[in-house]
Amino acid sequence: MTNTFHLTIASVGETRFDGAAVSATLPTTAGEVTVLPHHEPLVSTLKPGTITVRKTLGEPQQFQVESGVLEVSNNRVVVLL
Repeated sequence: MTNTFHLTIASVGETRFDGAAVSATLPTTAGEVTVLPHHEPLVSTLKPGTITVRKTLGEPQQFQVESGVLEVSNNRVVVLL
């Protein structure tokens, strides 16, 4: 079992992140959610806030968001902004 998942954070015409992640914390309209490898399938809308992405090495990356949609499925996470 892998200890990462594939994460894509994109908006029209721009990919902000596309790669392996250990965790991602996102501001959903239902509250803050942290996604880990092999997370249960989930679809949610995002509210204004910060997405924090933790990779296997290096400092966490942060992305400011105003709104968007999160989809978690088959060890892949897609965030459309």
